Amino acid sequence: MSLHGDAVSVLSTWTAPTPEEEALRVEFLGHLRDHDDAMLRACVPGHLTATTAVLSHDGARVLLTLHPKAGMWLPMGGHCEPSDASLAEVALREAREESGISDLELLPGPLAVDKHEVWCHPPTSWHLDVEYAAVAPPGAEAVISEESLDLRWFPVEEIPELSDEATRRLARRGQAVLGLRSGRVG
Repeated sequence: MSLHGDAVSVLSTWTAPTPEEEALRVEFLGHLRDHDDAMLRACVPGHLTATTAVLSHDGARVLLTLHPKAGMWLPMGGHCEPSDASLAEVALREAREESGISDLELLPGPLAVDKHEVWCHPPTSWHLDVEYAAVAPPGAEAVISEESLDLRWFPVEEIPELSDEATRRLARRGQAVLGLRSGRVG
């Protein structure tokens, strides 16, 4: 299956947890239907991307990057590459590249979708973001990449104000999935 086909399959079978995300899911599927290149940065009106909230092994903290263009603390993420086979692969690749942690475990997902304006194709272009979470092993040490001004662990409940609600939502959802998987509830 192609990356485009994987995205159609993932978004066709994913149950959006909110009415707003359901509207985005339908919009993303329409974009995929209308644009053969929807998975690639070259798609001018917008393109699908993958984001990953990297959680500590116990789910208490989330690793965020200080994004140089946005000037905000955000999860790892980015563009699809022609060699990627699936959205999950993109999410894990981007998380590994931007965190410097090679042995991340991707949680079942996606956990959210989000749409935001970006600088890829001025004056306006969009990232149609499919969002996942991954877990770092105990003692994992992050390494700042060239794509980041800084990289820090934050308690999930104390994500800095210089972030956004999509980041907070994704970290909480990842924490909830990790808690359910390990039998911890609450």
